Amino acid sequence: MNSEGDFEIVSLNVSQKTGTRKKPVERARFAEAQGMEGDAHAGIIENRQVSLLAIEEIDEANERLAATNARTVSTPEGASLVRGKAGLSHLAPGDFAENITTRGIVLHELPLGTRLEIGDILLEVSKIGKECHAACEIRTLVGDCVMPKKGIFARVVKGGEVSRADRGHYRFG
Repeated sequence: MNSEGDFEIVSLNVSQKTGTRKKPVERARFAEAQGMEGDAHAGIIENRQVSLLAIEEIDEANERLAATNARTVSTPEGASLVRGKAGLSHLAPGDFAENITTRGIVLHELPLGTRLEIGDILLEVSKIGKECHAACEIRTLVGDCVMPKKGIFARVVKGGEVSRADRGHYRFG
C-alpha cells in the first residue's frame, strides 16, 4: 500500500445504543479526543473513538451471506425469492456498527498511527480489528462479523464536521 492516497466516504453512521447497527446520516460532528457526537460509542474507549470499515468488506460479506445463508423459495405465482436463514438478506453501511464507511482504501492494512484527513477532521489509526462481543446484533443475525479482522479504529486528533460528500486522504511513514 502506498504511504499516502485518497479515498471516498460512502456513509456516516450513528447509533444511540452500543452493540446495534448504526443509521446513516448526511453529516456529523466529531469532537477531539471523544468521537462522533451523538454516537453511543463517543468517549467510551480512548483507542476506539471512531470506527471505520470499507464498503468493499461489506460487499464481500454480502456475497458470503448470499452463498451461505440464502435459499430459493417459490411463490404461489411461480416467482423465486431469495431469503436469508437469519431473516437478513442484505448488509448495508452501518450494519457492522462502523461510524464511517469508506471506498477505495484497504483500511486493515494501514499501520497504527496513519493519519486520516476527512473534511475538517483529523483522525489517527489507533487499533486494527476488535474482539466481537457475544451480544453483537449483526453477528447474531448473520453468524459472522467482519469488524474483528477488517475494521479499524481511530482517535480524533482534530474535531470538526464531515459530510458524505467529503473525500478522505491518508498518510503514513
